[in-house]
Amino acid sequence: MLIRPPGVYRPQADTWLLARAMRDAPVPRGGRALDACTGTGVLAIHAALAGAASVTAVDISRAAVASAWLNSRIRGIGVEVVRGDVATALGDRRFDVVVANPPYVPSAHPGRGHTRAWDAGQHGRTVLNQLCGRLPTLLAHNGIGLIVHSAVCDPDRTLTQLRGGGLKAAIVARAILPFGPVMRGRAAWLEATGLIGPRQRHEELVVIRADRI
Repeated sequence: MLIRPPGVYRPQADTWLLARAMRDAPVPRGGRALDACTGTGVLAIHAALAGAASVTAVDISRAAVASAWLNSRIRGIGVEVVRGDVATALGDRRFDVVVANPPYVPSAHPGRGHTRAWDAGQHGRTVLNQLCGRLPTLLAHNGIGLIVHSAVCDPDRTLTQLRGGGLKAAIVARAILPFGPVMRGRAAWLEATGLIGPRQRHEELVVIRADRI
């Protein structure tokens, strides 16, 4: 059971795909972990249970910050929860593991209000681009970053950006699943903009791993 106020992203297939990738990585025991775009804090909780000595969770949403704090405290886990933009909220801190399930659904407009939990601009990359630019300075030596997003958002661009920042990057997990309600609701727009094929009603999720070596 997770406390999830209105407007906080509900953990679903992408969350669990990323959790499995984090388990396979794995989190180094005694390491420092960051859950960027934390939502309910479920991935921060997974990182702590996997052996991280310190876990930080960051989100721009007040409701998400409250949710992550409550969900971790209910379980007796001391996650540090920070409200702010991942690009600026953490200063020069570095982490051994960074996991992120950012907003990535393409939208004609930037996310507003509760839609910030999923809407991410015309190509779904408003937060992804920011995260890819910031990740090289968030990772400690030998640190690992794991980012999940839809293939609709161009995984090759993510790989190029991460490699351009000096990281080793590759896709380490995939899953194909039917569109959820949000993607179904804007399928006609996605087709018109060329982001999906005619009558396409499924998407591939990818987890991209980035290593700082």
